[in-house]
Amino acid sequence: MDKRLTQLVEKLKHAHGDRLVSVLLYGSAASGEHHARFSDFNVLCVLSELTPRELAAGEDIFRWWREQGSPSPLLLTETEVATCTDCFAIEFNDIKRQHVLLYGKDVVSDLIVDTTFYRAQVEHELRAKLLRLRQKAGGMLSDAKLLRRMLADSLSTFATLFRHALALHGEEPPFRKREIFQRAAARFEFDAAPFEKLLDLREERIKAGELEPVELFGTYLKGISAVIEAVDRLER
Repeated sequence: MDKRLTQLVEKLKHAHGDRLVSVLLYGSAASGEHHARFSDFNVLCVLSELTPRELAAGEDIFRWWREQGSPSPLLLTETEVATCTDCFAIEFNDIKRQHVLLYGKDVVSDLIVDTTFYRAQVEHELRAKLLRLRQKAGGMLSDAKLLRRMLADSLSTFATLFRHALALHGEEPPFRKREIFQRAAARFEFDAAPFEKLLDLREERIKAGELEPVELFGTYLKGISAVIEAVDRLER
């Protein structure tokens, strides 16, 4: 286990004592696809209760953890884990399928995820991220370096959402990004090339200068739109 994760668990144990129920790693690091330049360590911290006392106890830890380059741990009570899966079906489906227990009780392996609003959540997230992508790109289309970086940064988000679009269509989706994009492109009939080229850039198989981002951006948007349309049709 990464030394920083070990340190985080020890700090959380010291701060919260018996109130600390569980610490889990999820996301790319749990699936074996962690990339130091583009990925974070995503951690779920489950406590028996969450009051200002617990938040104050973790303040210095969270500040230290952010300084290590990762977002603050996700804080939930054990009761919330069991009762909010309908609101966070995407997140809990992923955590349940792929996680590493760092400390305490495994509160997710036997969790029943309520998928009542699952399709709507996937569509909402796809549309929201597409809108945000356009907003950001509107201020950097003339700067190839910034646009290239923004597109590479967005890959993980769309890999997650494409995986859930595949699941909604009855497939058992893979967790590795390249396989997700290839499977989604075949299922939803779009060009996987821009997604694969951006993965090549992230994995340093090609140099930045070999990737012209403006032309790629248009095809990238078409791929995202194809997935949105496929998810939207499921409602009809």
